[in-house]
Amino acid sequence: MALILDGVRLRRRGEIWLDDISLELSSGMTMLVGPMAAGKTTLMRVVAGLLPPDAGRVTVNGADVTSVPVRKRSVAFVYQQFINYPSLSVYENIASPLRLARDLSRAGIDRRVREVAELMGLGELLDRRPAELSGGQQQRTAIARALARPVDVLLLDEPLANLDFKLREQLRADLRTMFQGSSSVVLYSTADPTEALTFAAPTVVLGEGRVRHVGEVAEMYARPPTLAVAAALSDPPLNVLPGVVRDGRVECLGTSFPAPHAHRPAHSPVQDVTQEAAQDVVLGVRPHHVTIGEGGPGTLAFPAEIRLAEVTGSATFLHLLLTGRRHLVAQLPGTQLFVPGESTTAFVDPAHLFVFDENSGRLLAASAASTASTASTASTAAEVDPHG
Repeated sequence: MALILDGVRLRRRGEIWLDDISLELSSGMTMLVGPMAAGKTTLMRVVAGLLPPDAGRVTVNGADVTSVPVRKRSVAFVYQQFINYPSLSVYENIASPLRLARDLSRAGIDRRVREVAELMGLGELLDRRPAELSGGQQQRTAIARALARPVDVLLLDEPLANLDFKLREQLRADLRTMFQGSSSVVLYSTADPTEALTFAAPTVVLGEGRVRHVGEVAEMYARPPTLAVAAALSDPPLNVLPGVVRDGRVECLGTSFPAPHAHRPAHSPVQDVTQEAAQDVVLGVRPHHVTIGEGGPGTLAFPAEIRLAEVTGSATFLHLLLTGRRHLVAQLPGTQLFVPGESTTAFVDPAHLFVFDENSGRLLAASAASTASTASTASTAAEVDPHG
Protein backbone atom coordinates (compact mmCIF):
# COMPACT_ATOMS: atom_id res chain seq x y z
CA MET A 1 0.00 0.00 0.00
CA ALA A 2 1.34 3.47 -0.85
CA LEU A 3 -0.04 6.95 -0.23
CA ILE A 4 1.70 9.72 -2.18
CA LEU A 5 1.20 13.46 -1.87
CA ASP A 6 2.85 15.31 -4.72
CA GLY A 7 3.24 19.07 -4.39
CA VAL A 8 0.01 19.56 -2.44
CA ARG A 9 -0.84 23.21 -1.79
CA LEU A 10 -3.80 24.81 -0.09
CA ARG A 11 -4.53 28.49 0.52
CA ARG A 12 -7.55 29.93 2.33
CA ARG A 13 -8.43 33.58 2.97
CA GLY A 14 -5.04 34.66 1.70
CA GLU A 15 -3.20 32.36 4.14
CA ILE A 16 -1.04 29.38 3.23
CA TRP A 17 -2.45 26.30 4.94
CA LEU A 18 -0.34 23.72 3.12
CA ASP A 19 2.76 24.62 1.14
CA ASP A 20 4.17 22.17 -1.41
CA ILE A 21 3.66 18.99 0.63
CA SER A 22 5.38 16.01 -0.99
CA LEU A 23 5.37 12.72 0.92
CA GLU A 24 5.44 9.03 0.16
CA LEU A 25 3.97 6.84 2.90
CA SER A 26 3.87 3.06 2.89
CA SER A 27 1.90 0.44 4.83
CA GLY A 28 1.98 0.62 8.61
CA MET A 29 2.05 3.59 10.94
CA THR A 30 3.55 7.00 10.21
CA MET A 31 3.50 9.74 12.84
CA LEU A 32 2.63 13.31 11.88
CA VAL A 33 4.05 15.62 14.55
CA GLY A 34 3.80 19.36 14.96
CA PRO A 35 2.47 22.14 17.20
CA MET A 36 -1.02 23.58 17.01
CA ALA A 37 -1.75 25.25 13.64
CA ALA A 38 1.04 23.25 11.98
CA GLY A 39 -1.39 21.95 9.36
CA LYS A 40 -1.81 18.39 10.62
CA THR A 41 -5.62 18.24 10.51
CA THR A 42 -5.73 20.15 7.22
CA LEU A 43 -3.35 17.65 5.63
CA MET A 44 -5.45 14.73 6.87
CA ARG A 45 -8.63 16.33 5.53
CA VAL A 46 -7.00 16.65 2.12
CA VAL A 47 -5.97 12.98 2.22
CA ALA A 48 -9.52 12.02 3.22
CA GLY A 49 -11.07 14.03 0.40
CA LEU A 50 -12.81 16.50 2.71
CA LEU A 51 -10.74 19.45 1.42
CA PRO A 52 -9.73 19.76 -2.24
CA PRO A 53 -6.16 21.07 -2.68
CA ASP A 54 -5.47 24.10 -4.84
CA ALA A 55 -2.58 22.29 -6.48
CA GLY A 56 -0.85 18.92 -6.39
CA ARG A 57 -2.03 15.32 -6.40
CA VAL A 58 -2.97 12.61 -3.92
CA THR A 59 -2.53 9.02 -5.11
CA VAL A 60 -3.28 5.72 -3.40
CA ASN A 61 -1.66 2.62 -4.89
CA GLY A 62 -0.92 4.55 -8.04
CA ALA A 63 -4.50 5.75 -8.55
CA ASP A 64 -5.08 9.52 -8.54
CA VAL A 65 -7.80 10.20 -5.94
CA THR A 66 -7.36 13.99 -5.76
CA SER A 67 -10.84 14.61 -7.18
CA VAL A 68 -12.50 11.47 -5.82
CA PRO A 69 -15.22 12.31 -3.24
CA VAL A 70 -14.71 11.05 0.28
CA ARG A 71 -17.57 8.53 0.06
CA LYS A 72 -15.79 6.77 -2.79
CA ARG A 73 -12.40 6.61 -1.10
CA SER A 74 -11.15 3.67 0.92
CA VAL A 75 -10.42 5.80 3.97
CA ALA A 76 -11.44 6.00 7.65
CA PHE A 77 -11.00 9.03 9.90
CA VAL A 78 -10.84 9.10 13.73
CA TYR A 79 -11.10 12.58 15.23
CA GLN A 80 -9.86 13.99 18.53
CA GLN A 81 -13.45 14.40 19.69
CA PHE A 82 -15.56 11.35 20.57
CA ILE A 83 -17.72 11.18 17.45
CA ASN A 84 -20.26 8.35 17.72
CA TYR A 85 -23.92 8.01 16.82
CA PRO A 86 -25.60 8.82 20.18
CA SER A 87 -28.81 6.91 19.44
CA LEU A 88 -27.03 3.70 18.45
CA SER A 89 -25.52 1.04 20.67
CA VAL A 90 -21.80 0.32 20.62
CA TYR A 91 -22.60 -2.72 18.45
CA GLU A 92 -24.50 -0.63 15.90
CA ASN A 93 -21.87 2.11 15.89
CA ILE A 94 -19.19 -0.41 14.97
CA ALA A 95 -21.47 -2.15 12.46
CA SER A 96 -22.53 1.06 10.66
CA PRO A 97 -19.70 1.22 8.08
CA LEU A 98 -20.13 -2.49 7.35
CA ARG A 99 -23.83 -2.05 6.69
CA LEU A 100 -23.13 0.89 4.37
CA ALA A 101 -20.57 -1.13 2.42
CA ARG A 102 -23.08 -3.95 1.85
CA ASP A 103 -20.37 -6.47 1.09
CA LEU A 104 -20.87 -8.73 4.11
CA SER A 105 -23.72 -10.97 5.17
CA ARG A 106 -25.49 -10.40 8.48
CA ALA A 107 -23.43 -13.20 10.01
CA GLY A 108 -20.25 -11.70 8.54
CA ILE A 109 -21.06 -8.30 10.03
CA ASP A 110 -21.77 -9.83 13.43
CA ARG A 111 -18.50 -11.75 13.37
CA ARG A 112 -16.46 -8.69 12.38
CA VAL A 113 -18.12 -6.41 14.97
CA ARG A 114 -17.36 -8.86 17.77
CA GLU A 115 -13.77 -9.35 16.58
CA VAL A 116 -13.06 -5.61 16.60
CA ALA A 117 -14.94 -5.08 19.87
CA GLU A 118 -12.81 -7.70 21.62
CA LEU A 119 -9.67 -6.16 20.16
CA MET A 120 -10.62 -2.77 21.60
CA GLY A 121 -11.83 -4.12 24.96
CA LEU A 122 -15.50 -3.43 24.24
CA GLY A 123 -16.82 -6.99 24.22
CA GLU A 124 -18.96 -6.51 27.32
CA LEU A 125 -20.26 -3.06 26.32
CA LEU A 126 -21.88 -3.79 22.97
CA ASP A 127 -25.41 -3.07 24.20
CA ARG A 128 -24.60 0.31 25.74
CA ARG A 129 -25.09 3.68 24.09
CA PRO A 130 -22.27 6.28 23.98
CA ALA A 131 -23.78 8.35 26.82
CA GLU A 132 -23.38 5.31 29.10
CA LEU A 133 -19.66 5.01 28.38
CA SER A 134 -16.57 6.66 29.84
CA GLY A 135 -14.48 8.95 27.67
CA GLY A 136 -11.96 6.21 26.97
CA GLN A 137 -14.69 3.75 26.04
CA GLN A 138 -16.26 6.29 23.69
CA GLN A 139 -12.95 6.83 21.93
CA ARG A 140 -12.39 3.07 21.73
CA THR A 141 -15.80 2.82 20.05
CA ALA A 142 -14.87 5.49 17.51
CA ILE A 143 -11.60 3.71 16.74
CA ALA A 144 -13.36 0.34 16.52
CA ARG A 145 -15.82 1.77 13.99
CA ALA A 146 -12.90 3.01 11.88
CA LEU A 147 -11.23 -0.42 12.07
CA ALA A 148 -14.33 -2.46 11.32
CA ARG A 149 -14.07 -2.17 7.54
CA PRO A 150 -10.62 -2.71 6.00
CA VAL A 151 -9.47 0.49 4.30
CA ASP A 152 -6.45 1.60 2.33
CA VAL A 153 -5.85 4.66 4.51
CA LEU A 154 -6.63 5.11 8.21
CA LEU A 155 -6.32 8.63 9.63
CA LEU A 156 -6.12 9.25 13.39
CA ASP A 157 -6.16 12.94 14.29
CA GLU A 158 -4.85 13.29 17.87
CA PRO A 159 -7.23 10.51 18.98
CA LEU A 160 -5.94 10.36 22.57
CA ALA A 161 -5.58 14.09 23.30
CA ASN A 162 -8.76 14.34 25.37
CA LEU A 163 -8.07 11.32 27.57
CA ASP A 164 -6.45 11.24 30.98
CA PHE A 165 -2.89 9.99 31.44
CA LYS A 166 -3.70 6.37 32.35
CA LEU A 167 -6.09 5.94 29.44
CA ARG A 168 -3.61 7.51 27.03
CA GLU A 169 -0.87 5.14 28.13
CA GLN A 170 -3.14 2.09 27.85
CA LEU A 171 -4.47 3.01 24.41
CA ARG A 172 -1.01 3.91 23.12
CA ALA A 173 0.17 0.42 23.96
CA ASP A 174 -2.92 -1.15 22.37
CA LEU A 175 -2.64 0.88 19.17
CA ARG A 176 1.09 0.31 18.84
CA THR A 177 0.48 -3.46 18.92
CA MET A 178 -2.56 -3.24 16.67
CA PHE A 179 -0.89 -1.38 13.81
CA GLN A 180 2.36 -3.32 13.70
CA GLY A 181 2.48 -4.91 10.29
CA SER A 182 -0.80 -3.28 9.19
CA SER A 183 -1.52 -3.54 5.47
CA SER A 184 -3.16 -0.08 5.56
CA VAL A 185 -1.39 3.26 5.54
CA VAL A 186 -1.98 4.54 9.08
CA LEU A 187 -1.32 8.26 9.58
CA TYR A 188 -1.42 9.30 13.24
CA SER A 189 -1.15 13.01 14.10
CA THR A 190 -0.10 14.40 17.47
CA ALA A 191 1.20 17.58 19.05
CA ASP A 192 2.77 15.51 21.85
CA PRO A 193 6.41 14.47 21.19
CA THR A 194 6.05 11.72 23.81
CA GLU A 195 3.52 9.94 21.60
CA ALA A 196 5.87 10.06 18.64
CA LEU A 197 8.68 8.63 20.76
CA THR A 198 6.34 5.97 22.16
CA PHE A 199 5.28 4.62 18.78
CA ALA A 200 8.85 4.83 17.41
CA ALA A 201 7.44 4.89 13.86
CA PRO A 202 8.66 6.82 10.82
CA THR A 203 7.84 10.46 11.58
CA VAL A 204 6.93 13.54 9.57
CA VAL A 205 7.52 16.85 11.38
CA LEU A 206 5.12 19.53 10.15
CA GLY A 207 5.21 23.26 10.87
CA GLU A 208 3.36 26.22 9.37
CA GLY A 209 1.97 23.99 6.65
CA ARG A 210 5.40 22.78 5.55
CA VAL A 211 7.26 19.50 5.95
CA ARG A 212 10.17 20.26 8.28
CA HIS A 213 11.75 16.82 8.18
CA VAL A 214 11.03 13.13 7.65
CA GLY A 215 12.90 10.36 9.42
CA GLU A 216 13.24 8.12 12.45
CA VAL A 217 12.01 9.96 15.50
CA ALA A 218 14.73 8.83 17.94
CA GLU A 219 17.45 10.06 15.60
CA MET A 220 15.66 13.36 15.02
CA TYR A 221 15.30 13.80 18.78
CA ALA A 222 18.97 13.08 19.38
CA ARG A 223 20.30 15.17 16.48
CA PRO A 224 17.57 17.57 15.32
CA PRO A 225 18.52 18.84 11.86
CA THR A 226 16.93 22.24 12.51
CA LEU A 227 15.73 24.37 15.38
CA ALA A 228 12.12 23.88 14.23
CA VAL A 229 12.47 20.09 14.49
CA ALA A 230 14.13 20.35 17.90
CA ALA A 231 11.28 22.54 19.15
CA ALA A 232 8.59 20.23 17.74
CA LEU A 233 10.12 17.20 19.47
CA SER A 234 10.76 18.82 22.85
CA ASP A 235 8.30 18.62 25.72
CA PRO A 236 8.77 20.61 27.94
CA PRO A 237 9.72 23.21 25.32
CA LEU A 238 13.34 23.58 24.29
CA ASN A 239 15.24 26.42 25.99
CA VAL A 240 16.80 28.76 23.42
CA LEU A 241 19.48 31.33 24.13
CA PRO A 242 21.30 33.80 21.85
CA GLY A 243 24.95 33.27 21.09
CA VAL A 244 27.84 34.30 18.87
CA VAL A 245 30.68 32.16 17.54
CA ARG A 246 33.90 34.14 17.57
CA ASP A 247 37.51 32.98 17.36
CA GLY A 248 36.61 29.37 18.01
CA ARG A 249 34.46 30.08 21.05
CA VAL A 250 30.75 30.39 21.64
CA GLU A 251 29.72 33.44 23.66
CA CYS A 252 26.35 33.49 25.43
CA LEU A 253 25.03 35.96 28.02
CA GLY A 254 28.43 36.82 29.45
CA THR A 255 29.89 33.32 29.44
CA SER A 256 31.78 31.40 26.78
CA PHE A 257 33.05 27.94 25.92
CA PRO A 258 35.01 26.28 23.10
CA ALA A 259 32.89 25.83 20.00
CA PRO A 260 32.06 22.13 19.68
CA HIS A 261 33.09 20.23 16.60
CA ALA A 262 30.17 19.03 14.53
CA HIS A 263 29.12 15.43 14.94
CA ARG A 264 27.48 14.73 11.63
CA PRO A 265 24.08 13.00 11.76
CA ALA A 266 23.40 10.55 8.97
CA HIS A 267 20.22 12.35 7.86
CA SER A 268 21.56 15.92 7.57
CA PRO A 269 24.95 17.56 7.02
CA VAL A 270 26.06 20.02 9.67
CA GLN A 271 28.90 22.49 9.76
CA ASP A 272 31.91 22.72 12.03
CA VAL A 273 31.23 25.95 13.89
CA THR A 274 34.91 26.27 14.76
CA GLN A 275 35.42 27.33 11.15
CA GLU A 276 32.94 30.22 11.41
CA ALA A 277 33.88 33.71 12.66
CA ALA A 278 31.49 36.17 14.31
CA GLN A 279 28.47 34.09 13.43
CA ASP A 280 25.16 34.62 15.21
CA VAL A 281 23.77 31.35 16.58
CA VAL A 282 20.97 30.01 18.73
CA LEU A 283 21.81 27.62 21.56
CA GLY A 284 19.26 24.96 22.46
CA VAL A 285 19.16 23.00 25.71
CA ARG A 286 16.41 20.77 27.03
CA PRO A 287 15.08 21.58 30.52
CA HIS A 288 16.25 18.30 32.05
CA HIS A 289 19.84 19.29 31.23
CA VAL A 290 19.65 22.46 33.35
CA THR A 291 20.73 22.14 36.99
CA ILE A 292 20.49 24.52 39.94
CA GLY A 293 22.83 25.36 42.81
CA GLU A 294 25.93 23.41 41.87
CA GLY A 295 27.65 22.73 38.57
CA GLY A 296 30.37 20.32 37.62
CA PRO A 297 33.72 21.15 35.98
CA GLY A 298 33.35 23.08 32.75
CA THR A 299 29.65 23.86 33.20
CA LEU A 300 28.32 27.26 32.20
CA ALA A 301 26.95 29.39 35.05
CA PHE A 302 24.03 31.76 34.49
CA PRO A 303 22.96 34.09 37.34
CA ALA A 304 19.17 33.95 37.52
CA GLU A 305 16.11 35.13 39.36
CA ILE A 306 13.46 32.56 40.31
CA ARG A 307 10.11 33.52 38.79
CA LEU A 308 7.95 30.43 39.31
CA ALA A 309 8.24 26.89 40.63
CA GLU A 310 5.73 24.61 38.90
CA VAL A 311 5.43 21.43 41.00
CA THR A 312 3.83 18.36 39.38
CA GLY A 313 4.86 15.72 41.91
CA SER A 314 7.27 13.70 39.78
CA ALA A 315 9.10 16.85 38.66
CA THR A 316 9.50 20.53 39.44
CA PHE A 317 9.70 23.00 36.57
CA LEU A 318 11.67 26.04 37.69
CA HIS A 319 11.13 29.17 35.58
CA LEU A 320 14.13 31.50 35.65
CA LEU A 321 14.90 35.00 34.40
CA LEU A 322 18.45 35.45 33.12
CA THR A 323 20.52 38.46 32.04
CA GLY A 324 18.86 40.44 29.27
CA ARG A 325 15.43 39.23 30.41
CA ARG A 326 16.01 35.85 28.80
CA HIS A 327 13.94 32.96 30.16
CA LEU A 328 15.16 29.49 31.07
CA VAL A 329 13.27 26.49 32.44
CA ALA A 330 14.93 23.77 34.51
CA GLN A 331 13.26 20.38 34.96
CA LEU A 332 14.24 19.09 38.39
CA PRO A 333 13.37 15.67 39.84
CA GLY A 334 10.66 15.30 42.47
CA THR A 335 9.03 18.04 44.53
CA GLN A 336 11.35 20.94 45.26
CA LEU A 337 10.36 24.22 46.89
CA PHE A 338 11.69 27.63 45.80
CA VAL A 339 10.81 31.22 46.69
CA PRO A 340 9.92 33.47 43.74
CA GLY A 341 12.17 36.53 43.56
CA GLU A 342 15.19 34.84 45.10
CA SER A 343 18.50 34.68 43.25
CA THR A 344 20.10 31.43 42.14
CA THR A 345 22.50 30.10 39.53
CA ALA A 346 21.56 27.85 36.64
CA PHE A 347 24.22 25.51 35.27
CA VAL A 348 24.39 24.00 31.80
CA ASP A 349 26.97 21.51 30.58
CA PRO A 350 28.12 22.60 27.08
CA ALA A 351 28.09 18.92 26.15
CA HIS A 352 24.28 19.08 26.17
CA LEU A 353 23.96 22.14 23.96
CA PHE A 354 22.79 22.20 20.35
CA VAL A 355 24.11 25.02 18.17
CA PHE A 356 21.84 26.29 15.38
CA ASP A 357 22.41 28.96 12.76
CA GLU A 358 20.31 31.99 13.72
CA ASN A 359 19.22 32.77 10.15
CA SER A 360 18.51 29.35 8.65
CA GLY A 361 17.80 27.44 11.88
CA ARG A 362 20.04 24.63 10.61
CA LEU A 363 22.00 22.51 13.08
CA LEU A 364 25.62 23.60 13.16
CA ALA A 365 26.96 21.40 15.93
CA ALA A 366 26.04 18.95 18.64
CA SER A 367 28.61 17.31 20.85
CA ALA A 368 28.94 13.54 21.02
CA ALA A 369 27.78 13.64 24.64
CA SER A 370 24.67 15.59 23.70
CA THR A 371 23.60 13.22 20.94
CA ALA A 372 24.28 10.12 23.04
CA SER A 373 22.43 11.53 26.03
CA THR A 374 19.41 12.71 24.09
CA ALA A 375 19.21 9.43 22.20
CA SER A 376 19.09 7.62 25.54
CA THR A 377 16.42 10.03 26.76
CA ALA A 378 14.39 9.45 23.60
CA SER A 379 14.39 5.72 24.18
CA THR A 380 12.88 6.13 27.66
CA ALA A 381 10.75 9.27 27.25
CA ALA A 382 7.62 7.23 26.65
CA GLU A 383 7.95 5.60 30.07
CA VAL A 384 7.72 8.82 32.09
CA ASP A 385 5.08 11.51 31.95
CA PRO A 386 6.95 14.77 32.76
CA HIS A 387 3.70 16.32 34.00
CA GLY A 388 2.40 13.47 36.00
